[in-house]
Amino acid sequence: MILTITLILVLLVAINFLLLTISFRKNKKSSTKVTKQARVISRSITTQEAPVQLAPTGS
Repeated sequence: MILTITLILVLLVAINFLLLTISFRKNKKSSTKVTKQARVISRSITTQEAPVQLAPTGS
């Protein structure tokens, strides 16, 4: 019983490391691609002044 649980845990850990290495290789290859530079968009912000007399809030 203990031997079966130990073997299952070792198998799961081995599969986990295998998937981790495969995932790391995919991320490493994709990071070597040329990345585009971010565009900077600047907009002028206009503010409108509030009217002098505001509507009642009802509180």
